[in-house]
Amino acid sequence: MKVTVAKRILKDNDMIADKNREIFRDAGLLAVNFISSPGSGKTTLLEKTIAELLPEQKTTVVVGDLQTTRDADRLVPNALDVAQINTGMSCHLYANQVADSLLGLNISEADYVFIENVGNMVCPGEFDLGENVKVVLLSIPEGDDKVAKYPTIFRAADLVLLTKVDLLGILDFDLERVTNDIKKLNSNLEILHISSVKGQGMNEWVSWLKAKRQQNVGAKAKFITE
Repeated sequence: MKVTVAKRILKDNDMIADKNREIFRDAGLLAVNFISSPGSGKTTLLEKTIAELLPEQKTTVVVGDLQTTRDADRLVPNALDVAQINTGMSCHLYANQVADSLLGLNISEADYVFIENVGNMVCPGEFDLGENVKVVLLSIPEGDDKVAKYPTIFRAADLVLLTKVDLLGILDFDLERVTNDIKKLNSNLEILHISSVKGQGMNEWVSWLKAKRQQNVGAKAKFITE
């Protein structure tokens, strides 16, 4: 009986996720689901990314946290619109929560919707939100054993951002080990090295986003070349 209930929840979630995807497609949006543990640098990366995309391309954001609007507040200055989802006890976002948030967002004028999932390396990878791409962040301070410990999200990822790389050489982190662990799970998965504070890798990251938007949205995209 428990398995049946679990399957029903996933099926219902996937149906709503498909509807979200249609909304994103019709609006000409690229939807990006950011997944990572707490403290990996998702919000700082989003602050920098949204600013880099301006003025040509605009962004709406959905932020998931157990409590507070602190991360959402940081994104308000440069985002077109920001929606906060407080999940209470839930360790991830559901597709219906994203669907409800879209009702209050000005997606008609946006080029991207960034979904900052609840900080967790397990649950978010299992639940489709309707996104076009999943981006997984792994920061240097977290250690080089996390890929092997939490393989599910790396198998599902479309891109891995190795963040806070300005700390390489300062903290004990085996970059080769992490790269090999990722490639064993997904040999075609691209890995970008990012330091949001120092600006390292930001050009490559923004170029990746723009290319994915053109690829996924196609003729509907108001694509800006650099």
